[in-house]
Amino acid sequence: MPPYKRVLLKLSGEALMGDRKYGIDAETLARMADEIVEVQAAGVQIAMVIGGGNIFRGVSGATQGIDRVAGDHMGMLATVINSLALQDALERRGAHTRVNSAITMAEVAEPFIRRRAIRHLEKGRIVICAAGTGNPFFTTDSAASLRASELKCEIIFKATKVDGIYTSDPEKDPSAVKIPHATYQRVLSDRLQVMDAAAIDLARSSAIPIYIFSLREPGNIKRALLGEPIGSIVSDDAA
Repeated sequence: MPPYKRVLLKLSGEALMGDRKYGIDAETLARMADEIVEVQAAGVQIAMVIGGGNIFRGVSGATQGIDRVAGDHMGMLATVINSLALQDALERRGAHTRVNSAITMAEVAEPFIRRRAIRHLEKGRIVICAAGTGNPFFTTDSAASLRASELKCEIIFKATKVDGIYTSDPEKDPSAVKIPHATYQRVLSDRLQVMDAAAIDLARSSAIPIYIFSLREPGNIKRALLGEPIGSIVSDDAA
C-alpha cells in the first residue's frame, strides 16, 4: 500500500538532459515516464512541476544581457516545452494527463484552475503544472510548494543530483555529511541547498514535508514515491 495518496513530484529541467549538454534525452524521458506510470498504477495521485534549465534559465539569461523579467518569462516557456514532452511520453504508456499552464496558451495546455486540477487528480489523471507560478522572480521550486499547497498534496518529492541533504555540496566537498532529516528552520538558517527560501517557507506554512532523493539511479522515482527510505526529508517532526 503506497504511503501517500496524493504527491507532488518536482523535476529539474536538467533531469531531462541525461548525458546531453542541453535539451531532452529520449531514453531518460522514457525511463522517467515508465516509473511515473508504474507509481500511478499503484494508486498514487501525481501532480508534477518541471523546471526549464535544460532549455533556458532566466537568471543566467539576465547575466548575459537579457532583462530579468524577459528571461524569467522565457524560462517559463521552456517549462511548457518540457511538460509537453513528458505528457507525450506518459500518454504513450497509457496514462491520462493534463498540462496546466500558469501562462494562458489555450492551444497547447489548460489554464491552471485549482478545482479543475484537483478533479483531474481524483479522476486518475497526472497533472503537469507548467510555466512555474506565472510570475517572474519566482523559481519552479516555489511553484512546486505553491501547487502542492493548492492541490492539497501530502508531500513534495524533489529529484536532484544527490541522494539527500548534505552539510555542503558533496560533489565539491568530500567531507560533506548527509543529513537524513532536517527541520525547515535548519534548512533556512544553515542555508542547506534544498530549495530556495521562498519555497521552504511556503512548504512550512502549509506543513508539507519535502523529500529529497537522487534521480541518477534508475528506479529511484518509483522507490521514493512508494516509500523506500533512499533520501532525506525536511519537516518539523522530530527526527
